[in-house]
Amino acid sequence: MLVLLGSLCIFLVIGVPVAYSLGLSAMLYFIVENPMLIAILPQRLFAGINNYALISLPLFILMGFIMNSGGITARLLDLSMFFVGRLKGGLGLVNVVASMIFGGISGSSASDTASIGSVLIPEMKRRGYPASFAAGITVASSTMGMIIPPSVPMVIYAIVAQESVGQMFLGGIVPGIMIGVFQLIVVWWFARRRGYPTEEVPFTLAEATRQARRSAIVAVMPILVVGSVVFGIATPTETAGMAVAYGLVIGSLIVGFGSIRDLPASMRAAILTSAKIMMIIAFSQLYIWVLALERIPEAIAFYLTSFELSATGLMLLIAVVILLAGTFIDVSPAILLLTPVLLPTAEAAGISGVHFGIVMVSGLAVGACTPPVGNCLNVCAAIARMGIGKIFLGAAPFLLANVFVLFLLCIFPELVMAIPNMVFN
Repeated sequence: MLVLLGSLCIFLVIGVPVAYSLGLSAMLYFIVENPMLIAILPQRLFAGINNYALISLPLFILMGFIMNSGGITARLLDLSMFFVGRLKGGLGLVNVVASMIFGGISGSSASDTASIGSVLIPEMKRRGYPASFAAGITVASSTMGMIIPPSVPMVIYAIVAQESVGQMFLGGIVPGIMIGVFQLIVVWWFARRRGYPTEEVPFTLAEATRQARRSAIVAVMPILVVGSVVFGIATPTETAGMAVAYGLVIGSLIVGFGSIRDLPASMRAAILTSAKIMMIIAFSQLYIWVLALERIPEAIAFYLTSFELSATGLMLLIAVVILLAGTFIDVSPAILLLTPVLLPTAEAAGISGVHFGIVMVSGLAVGACTPPVGNCLNVCAAIARMGIGKIFLGAAPFLLANVFVLFLLCIFPELVMAIPNMVFN
């Protein structure tokens, strides 16, 4: 195990990509421990991605790119501006509300950061907001893209943990809304203290009708995606395919932007992103196989249960582990590595796999905004042309809201399980 874990740490530190670090560590393990098994490694790699459910993953990713290129962002920003723009710190509030809506459409925090940040960060700076505040709230609010359904990380977790995608989607609704509400409170508090401006937005019945007419066809997207999975109308793969078609139709024919024209570029970006995730999945499955051979999950479960913690205490400990791991490992590999190790321990303590999964995704969402690995942080740095350290300082107060909600989820599992239990039972 010293070879397996030590080599992985070394490879990650010297900058080897996560997927290849996992594969090389597993190969070194077999060279040292059991060279006769090296011949079956290619079979294990293929078995790691030979899963029908994984077909939905590139389709959900393509859906996000299509919705982003189809002119959806502008309508969502207008809708958000109508609701909260007239309040103190209006653009900051718009940033959070738009992320709540867009996160439910794209399913990706990185897409949320790129699409909303490219529009709102320059505008907030022009209106007198500090650059670090504008970039920070963009990064922090984008975390809802992983939590409010549909969510690509939830699909990955559901596949690894063999949980229901529909239950995972439903379990993320309340936590995602809670994070949004607490972040809105933080924005409002800063706006009151620092005198951030309000926006001139007409609040009339005519304007409400216009916004509803322009945005309803877009905002209904998450309901269609989640509802079709939850109520068994379609499988996650079929739902993802229908969502792609829906995005093309509303982007090209209704919104009036060139989704069809931009389809080749969207497909190329989705293919590259999916290939990266698939490589991580394949090599992580090889690494997980080695962990199973060495009975590491059982050993960790035995060690943690020796503390005789309650289910709540165990979840709080697991949440801290997830927060620390998310600082150094990106979301997808963290899910693939931590789930087989920590989930058996949680289930042995009577914790639902859905509850565990929502806590994991919520904790790793914070890691996506923390240096040095944070994907959303790096995307925002490229957009805002700022250092990740300065952006992180601006995001820190809002990320504290995420952490607060995370601990509430650990203490009160009903916040996660109420809706799934109500629908499925």
